[in-house]
Amino acid sequence: MHKALKIISLLLSYPSAELLAGAPELKAALDGDDTVAREVKLLLGRLIDDLAGQDLYDAQERYVYLFDRSRSLSLHLFEHVHGESRDRGQAMVDLMTMYEDSGFVIDAKELPDYLPLFLEFLSTRSVEEVDDLLAQTAHITAALGERLKKRQSVYADAFLALRLLSKAKPDQKLLKELLEGAEDDPNDLSALDRLWEDETVTFGGNAGDNSCGPDRLRTQMRAAARKPNDPLNTIPV
Repeated sequence: MHKALKIISLLLSYPSAELLAGAPELKAALDGDDTVAREVKLLLGRLIDDLAGQDLYDAQERYVYLFDRSRSLSLHLFEHVHGESRDRGQAMVDLMTMYEDSGFVIDAKELPDYLPLFLEFLSTRSVEEVDDLLAQTAHITAALGERLKKRQSVYADAFLALRLLSKAKPDQKLLKELLEGAEDDPNDLSALDRLWEDETVTFGGNAGDNSCGPDRLRTQMRAAARKPNDPLNTIPV
């Protein structure tokens, strides 16, 4: 499971020349993991093959079109659940504290709620913790998967694989609320600019009572360091 989580983290990151060139290595690591179900291997293998067959600039353009120009497909988890900037900012601080308390160090330029980063963190946790943590965000990742499936995007396979990896089940009420929300048009740049201007994230204040989860997630954490000898750590993000 842990290698698969790291691989999903890499596949959902912005495509780089290193990622595309390392596709055979990713596939070999996936195929050699006996803890991962065949269906998960097929789903992730299809996404790996798709990326490997892409021109780098085409892959990057597709990624930006999907995840950066469509707020409803944002890979920043708190984008989907915090309507108030103060709540979102405090949630970021709490999540960063959770990482630090667990010995997980991230680049200062990375936002802690970026899904690939969160999945990399999960790849360092126990199976029990992974299930608990994925359950906290299952409604968000399930909604992203459904929206990508609706757009017939191969990236939907990564989210289906994520659901199959864990016992975590999305809260159906929260999932329904997310899916009922309006989806922005990535071609309408003026509307997109207005959406992003609606909320400015600040790191401070107190999290709201309906906060998505850093406070809840942090209570389940035990101190642990990244595994320095994990072979997948040599694959660049």
